[in-house]
Amino acid sequence: MSKKDIFSGTGVALITPFRKQETIDFSKLEELIDYVISSGVDYIVALGTTSEAATMTESERTALLQFIVDSVGGRLPIMLGMGGNNTRAVTDAIAQTNFDGISAILSVTPYYNKPQQRGLVDHFKSIADCSPVPVVLYNVPGRTSCNMTADTTLQLANECPNIIGIKEASGNLAQVMDIIRRKPSSFKVISGDDALTYPMVSLGASGVISVIANARPKEMSDMVHFALKGDYKKALPLHYKLLPLMNAIFEEGNPAGIKALLEIEGHINNQLRLPLNKVSKTLYNKLKDLASCE
Repeated sequence: MSKKDIFSGTGVALITPFRKQETIDFSKLEELIDYVISSGVDYIVALGTTSEAATMTESERTALLQFIVDSVGGRLPIMLGMGGNNTRAVTDAIAQTNFDGISAILSVTPYYNKPQQRGLVDHFKSIADCSPVPVVLYNVPGRTSCNMTADTTLQLANECPNIIGIKEASGNLAQVMDIIRRKPSSFKVISGDDALTYPMVSLGASGVISVIANARPKEMSDMVHFALKGDYKKALPLHYKLLPLMNAIFEEGNPAGIKALLEIEGHINNQLRLPLNKVSKTLYNKLKDLASCE
């Protein structure tokens, strides 16, 4: 199976457990990795937004990545979050990274400086040209204030063989459908919104990079696998079963919601790093009620 084909199904956007001192809790992370793998997810996404990588030092990110690679131990592919709003800094980081055990890069659109679409093309071409592994684009305008249009995505898909897909989290199904309708056959469109995964797969997406899969890896993976096979009668009930939790964990930001849920279910301590805060008591109790009602 080529690296273009391995990123179908459910990828889990892995959280980072912290101790009360805010140091990384590697033992809890190892338990979580084993849990999601044994529950049927298809690949791991390391150092993405959900990991709180933006709050870590470079040495912490390096140690965390090596630990994830060692803990996964080749059981599943790993996609590594590597993006930024300084193209040269991203390409320099790629040049200095050990890609042993890494199957692809997930690279977010530049944030804050709000480039034009041609700037996005040049940015991602620079990344694709220097990356020793395939690149998956990440469009999440709600976080970056920068939407990559369907035309830009398709230009990169057609002109850069090393760009193999996009994690689409625009929430714009018209844009998603335009990409799917016109994309090269091997180019993957991956849902970046848990709650939109079912409709996106039914429209032709290849799966999801999921937050809820940290806590519900089997249910999310089963739903995606059924939908990919066209068995919507089995997929749809799972979608609606997960939907209240999928919506609730994002009510007060990510990864605050999923970390609260993981603590409720005994997987981690609910610790985040500033500027992120824990969810409110109201939402915590709502998550507890939703989890107990399943």
